[in-house]
Amino acid sequence: MKEGDEMSNSDMKAILSILTLVIVATLVALAGSQGKSVSVDIAGGTPLLLLCMGISFLIQWLVFIPSYLSKTEKYFDLTGGLTFLSLTVLILILTEALTIISFLLAALVAIWAIRLSSFLFLRIREDGHDKRFTEVIPHKTKFLFYWTFQGFWAFVTPVVVFTALTSQNISDKIEITTVIGLIIWLTGFLIEVVADRQKRAFRKFSANKNKFIDSGLWAWSRHPNYFGEIILWIGISLIALPTLMDWQYITLLSIPYVIVMLVKVSGVAKLEEASDQKWGADEAYQKYKTHTPVIIPRRPR
Repeated sequence: MKEGDEMSNSDMKAILSILTLVIVATLVALAGSQGKSVSVDIAGGTPLLLLCMGISFLIQWLVFIPSYLSKTEKYFDLTGGLTFLSLTVLILILTEALTIISFLLAALVAIWAIRLSSFLFLRIREDGHDKRFTEVIPHKTKFLFYWTFQGFWAFVTPVVVFTALTSQNISDKIEITTVIGLIIWLTGFLIEVVADRQKRAFRKFSANKNKFIDSGLWAWSRHPNYFGEIILWIGISLIALPTLMDWQYITLLSIPYVIVMLVKVSGVAKLEEASDQKWGADEAYQKYKTHTPVIIPRRPR
């Protein structure tokens, strides 16, 4: 097979993957739009949730153009976080029946999005480069796939929240699920923030160069930041749960999606592989791996 044909096959796979992501996101949006859902006056009445899905992809595709032309990935994570924030604000603007639960859900998403996107943006500015994109940026369709996948992620991850926010059935009462969900969210958010700060502080010391972190929360879990992120989304979904009805319950699949993404796709799996390559022969690291769980924290032995 010629090299040109191989590139053509690679491009075709990327394009098919992009189409698949858009189709799946559309189906999820339609499921979340069932029942008493807010619509906007576009094309005879378009569900607001479906509009948010389209905007999520559109934002990524628009930023992809200058990013590809400049051969840079520096605005990738920032764009993802701002997409969460933009969609949340858009829903609040276009929804009339806002309640205390609406503002609570919107605030939790906004706080998380602002914190994470700013943290990742500052990190890449300090590091100068994101290794994930080293072999991707030169290939237009592959790079476009990454941006499209981020649009999918930015919509599907909070889709249960967006479903509740766009529902005319959203409660104006604080229920037991609200309190429990908020406690879980606060716990997860605190764990994620502290873990990220501990790792950032660890890396700032030149003496720690080429060393792995095994102190603080990192003595309890090899990836405490991801554990925090998983449980904060569980918490916010619990707050949104009483609003859901019928097909809208499908949006709860966003929780296993977040878990699979963080553990098997973009987070833990790649970091574990990189760590094994870097410290695989280090006895101290092998001991750390043996005694420290991957995700769920456990008291250090």
